[in-house]
Amino acid sequence: MLTIHLSASDGEDAVELTFEHSLVSLSKWESQYKKAFYTKKPMTNEESAAYIKCMLITENVPDDFLNRLSSDDVTAITDYINDKQSATWFREDTSQRPSGEIITSELIYYWLVQFDIPFQPTESWHLNRLMTLVKIAGLKQTKPKPMSAAARQEEMRRLNEQRRRELGSTG
Repeated sequence: MLTIHLSASDGEDAVELTFEHSLVSLSKWESQYKKAFYTKKPMTNEESAAYIKCMLITENVPDDFLNRLSSDDVTAITDYINDKQSATWFREDTSQRPSGEIITSELIYYWLVQFDIPFQPTESWHLNRLMTLVKIAGLKQTKPKPMSAAARQEEMRRLNEQRRRELGSTG
């Protein structure tokens, strides 16, 4: 969650806004715009503002709260959306090609069902963290690829060289 404090201005009270970049927010936005959130095409300013509204979990906020956000606030929201939110990292596998599958909230919910991940509390997690969990679940259920003959030979050469160094042997 991200909390932003808007100071009082023009007769408006100060307000604390809490945002959540989550599957719930994504679902709200996609149901409003009837298009996938994850696309290569950048969002319009209107779509971006609507997504910020979908992320808002604070109730009873001033109608003009978007206009009251400073450029630093918008940067904080953007940084929050792009934050990895996980210590997990993946070795890039160049042999895998992108499937071209369009990722929508329904597809993400399908993955949760497929991998037996409960909706609660994960649909409120930061979306990048949830996607990391889904990726891990997919990797854990995938059988390892058999090693090619060349890779197996290289691994044996590397191990033999390591053992020679450890034992002080020349072979």
